Amino acid sequence: MFHGPERWKIAGMELYQLGYFIEITRQRSFTRAAKQLHMAQPALSQQMKNLEAELGTALFVRGRRETHLTAAGRAFLPRAEKLLLDAEAARAAVSDVSKLRGGRLVLAAIPSVAACLLPPLLKLFREQHPQVHIQLVEESSERVADLITSGLADIGFLQLPAGGPAFDVKKLVEEPFVLLVNAKHPLASQNDIRLAALADEAFIFYKGRARDTAVQACRKAGFEPQSVCDGGELETVRAFVTAGLGIALLPELAAGNLPKNLRAVTMREPRLQRQIAAVWLKHGGLSPAASALLRIQSGLHAAS
Repeated sequence: MFHGPERWKIAGMELYQLGYFIEITRQRSFTRAAKQLHMAQPALSQQMKNLEAELGTALFVRGRRETHLTAAGRAFLPRAEKLLLDAEAARAAVSDVSKLRGGRLVLAAIPSVAACLLPPLLKLFREQHPQVHIQLVEESSERVADLITSGLADIGFLQLPAGGPAFDVKKLVEEPFVLLVNAKHPLASQNDIRLAALADEAFIFYKGRARDTAVQACRKAGFEPQSVCDGGELETVRAFVTAGLGIALLPELAAGNLPKNLRAVTMREPRLQRQIAAVWLKHGGLSPAASALLRIQSGLHAAS
């Protein structure tokens, strides 16, 4: 029996009218169908008159004892059943997403965040919501912002500033920059170093806002950095430093888990920093999965 009070319309037809039509077909009687639907028989008859008027043809032949379908009614029945099944499937899919029983969470993140901050967070998320599929896209901060703006990602993780008033922003981490050097480089034995002391060094720069931050800091320290090459990927930058091509100013996250042939030296005067934030569209709001992810992140941050 059809129970739903839905008010969805399809080409002028109400979904509940389709349910009434199917119930009359099953019962072969307006009276019995009205009883099953817990409604007055005249009201049911009026709804079927409205449906027939919308379709432009009679659906029933009303007999003394039973009601039968016309040829048009028989043609309409399987389509009405399919429409209701499709509507139920759509409603179930929406419910699964809202209750985190399914659906997809698309994340866009800068590589250092994807490699260092997200793994423990996503592990907890998967433990709590195993039926939600996670898709991760690694890009520069600018591209992460573009993916959020275009609706191709639910939530982004980037280096601030986020750019424009379109985003809601939640600051996550403030991290320093460090100097990455080959273990055989003379600077590798230093505990910390002033940026101005690097004026004669060859630099390897990492893409995106991390590069902009490093270059601007060098200029403020009084010198134009000598760039020997830029690395599009973090592992490429590390490989270049390992090969002795130069040194690199990197966010601390990007200099974690170093091999024995690399060293990270603390920077002082100035102490370079960047802010990492989660961003999402203001007008779109957070998806249920993205909201759950941020709640888990907040719990991790409070526990640390």
